[in-house]
Amino acid sequence: MRRRAATLLATVGSLAVGCGGEKTNAPSARDTSVVAVIKGLDNPFFGTMRDGLVATAERYQTPLRVEAAADQSDAAGQASRLDSQTTSHAGCYLVNPVNQANLIEPLSRLTPGTPIVNIDSPVGQRQAAAVGVQITTYIGTDNAAAGAAAANAMASIVARGARIAVLTGTPGDATSAARIDGFRRGAAGRFRVVASAAADFDRRRAELATEELLSTDRRLAGVFAANDLMALGAARAVRAAGRRGEVAVIGVDGIREALTAIRRGSLSATVAQYPYTIGQLGVQACLAATRAKKVPARIDAPIQVVTSANVARAEANFPEPIEAFENPLAALLS
Repeated sequence: MRRRAATLLATVGSLAVGCGGEKTNAPSARDTSVVAVIKGLDNPFFGTMRDGLVATAERYQTPLRVEAAADQSDAAGQASRLDSQTTSHAGCYLVNPVNQANLIEPLSRLTPGTPIVNIDSPVGQRQAAAVGVQITTYIGTDNAAAGAAAANAMASIVARGARIAVLTGTPGDATSAARIDGFRRGAAGRFRVVASAAADFDRRRAELATEELLSTDRRLAGVFAANDLMALGAARAVRAAGRRGEVAVIGVDGIREALTAIRRGSLSATVAQYPYTIGQLGVQACLAATRAKKVPARIDAPIQVVTSANVARAEANFPEPIEAFENPLAALLS
């Protein structure tokens, strides 16, 4: 039966790893079951995150259920998926919200004291606290630092004072805002951010937005996109305009397709974050919390700038980090 806990049962929107049977009681000190609610699998970043969740649950023989939003804008649907799991009384709930507020109401219906691990995209702390929701720990990328790292990479490619555009994610998304802010701060004194367009984390919208930016400003020397899908769309627009090699394109995420694009020369760089590791840390934090261990309030996942110089190593290590990462939760579970 323990081995069956590692069996993956998948549908388009949800998957489960666990021993059958519904829970009817509140979580106990020995209950290590985990319910994870993540963003849409239309973005491969979250598919890799799911893989990290599942692999870690298998490693620790932990019952796991993963629910995924239909897509990255499915705030209401994601909330409904979490709401449907609140009565399962899992030992821990792991959430990767579409926005800062959409999962707060269903989280407020959990049994008091149930650990809540927040990964990747933050739950709004003030809104959560107002209804009595306490987040056990937040695990994710320092997105401002990721934006700053992208600015460093851009500065190494373009001339001082160059004109750069940025592509933002879904309006109101805290992750996108932090990356763009970090990039803008990193630009100071080195290059100028002269234009911004919202592309909703979508490849095609980013391609169309970049086409417009390039036609409007013939002196544009670079594009920074708040995720890799948008960067790939921007790179396609740059190629179509015949300006490959003239306009630098940098993204964030480090998805496999972005690494391939860097190796082929169509993408200049990506700031790789590691969704597999974020998923791993999320399950480990849940296990530590259900064992009454003191879990750090925040854990920063690793980031690494990937360029043509190190892309071969990044591809060889995928989905793991290029550099060794000191896992602060490992000792709690030994």
